[in-house]
Amino acid sequence: MDAKTGLFYVFAALLLFAAFRVITARNPVHAALYLVLAFFQAAAVWILLKAEFLAITLVLVYVGAVMVLFLFVVMMLDINLDSVRKGFWRHFPLAGSVGAIIALEMSYVLMGGFREPPKAASAAGQIGAQVSNTKELGKMLYTQYLYPLEVAAVILLVAMIAAIALTMRERKDSKYINPSDQIRVKRGDRLTLVKMKSVVAPVAVAAALEERKS
Repeated sequence: MDAKTGLFYVFAALLLFAAFRVITARNPVHAALYLVLAFFQAAAVWILLKAEFLAITLVLVYVGAVMVLFLFVVMMLDINLDSVRKGFWRHFPLAGSVGAIIALEMSYVLMGGFREPPKAASAAGQIGAQVSNTKELGKMLYTQYLYPLEVAAVILLVAMIAAIALTMRERKDSKYINPSDQIRVKRGDRLTLVKMKSVVAPVAVAAALEERKS
């Protein structure tokens, strides 16, 4: 076994562990961090497959943008963990069956790829070595798939605005101050002068009480 195969097994094992912890971690923040670890391991596997552009895109887009948005929403929203855990075992059979179907489909596709003749695979590798993946993907994205790319960008922008709107809602356990009210405040609103009667000194009061007792 060469070094490349050994690295593949290491990255794949870490990827499976991180994916398993994503669905078993009780804390949503921990689950999101394990998902970040899974993305990094998937990017490492893509680098081993000589798909550097996809690996960098995965790190920049998902780890650098989408997961930051997820963490922002999870940490800022007031999520009741007890209510989230209530329906876990009720939906577990459906989730397990869907996961089993996806695993069977992926195994069928992978086994079909392994059965590919070696000559065709070597020819495809030679053709792929002559073509730049980054250049071809850039041409496809900004020519043929320009409008879907813009639609995806708008959807991500709407998701960011919705996350900010959800975090800015009024909460009972936080003191929220409207910035516009702070700007429009006047001097008379901050300081109020109240007229009060003069207070007798405590020493004089004690002396008067002693005289009354005597």
